Amino acid sequence: MFHAIAKREGLVINHKRTERIYKEEKLSLTIRRRKKRSSHARVEIPRAKKRNELWSLDFLHDALGNGRKIRILPILDTFTKECHRIEVDQSIGGRRVTSLLSEASLMQGLPENIVVDNGPEFISNAMDEWAYNRKVKLHFIRPGKPVDNAFMESFNSRLREECLNVNWFRSIEHARKVIEEWRIDYNENRPHSTLGFLTPKEFAQKEENMLLENSNSQWHYNWG
Repeated sequence: MFHAIAKREGLVINHKRTERIYKEEKLSLTIRRRKKRSSHARVEIPRAKKRNELWSLDFLHDALGNGRKIRILPILDTFTKECHRIEVDQSIGGRRVTSLLSEASLMQGLPENIVVDNGPEFISNAMDEWAYNRKVKLHFIRPGKPVDNAFMESFNSRLREECLNVNWFRSIEHARKVIEEWRIDYNENRPHSTLGFLTPKEFAQKEENMLLENSNSQWHYNWG
C-alpha cells in the first residue's frame, strides 16, 4: 500500500527502493494474526458486482481517555469499498441505525442488500420495517461467526489498527473528528489492490462513468 501511494505521488518507481526506505525508517512491524479456522461451511453472502448492490454494517467498540465507552458504526459499500459514513456515539439503537441508512441513501442511493450480524439493533422492528418499506434485503450472518461478513471484518481491522489503536480520544467530539478524517483519507487517498490500485472514490467514479457511457451508447443505438 505504501509503495502504491508513493508511486502515485511520483516519489518512487522501483518496489525494492520502497522496501529499503521502509526498513531504514524502521516502519516494518510484524503483526501476528491468529489463523481463522472454520469447522462449518460459511454462509454464502452474495458478492456485489455493482455499486449499491451490497452494503455492510457492523459495530466496533472503543473508549475515550476518561474510560467512557463509545460505539462506532461504519456503513460500507462492498463493491466500491467506499465507506459512506462512520457514526460515533455512546449509544446507537435500531431507530438511529435506520436514520443513518436513510441519510446515506439520500446521498448514495438505496442499497439492494445489506449484510449484518444478529445484534439487537439489526434484528429490531425498526430495521425490519425500514428494509421492508424500501425493498432492501437483509442478510444475517451466523451467530458468533463474524468471518461470514469478511468485507466488514477487513475494513474494521484497518480502522482499529490505523485509527482507534493509535489515537487517544479526549472527548466524543474529538473521536468523531479524528475518525471522520481517517474515513475521508481512506476513501480519497488509499489505493486498493482489489480495485486495480485505485482509491474507492476513483473506482466509484470510474464505474459511474462506464455506466453513463453504456447508457449513452444504448440511447444512440435505439435512436439510430
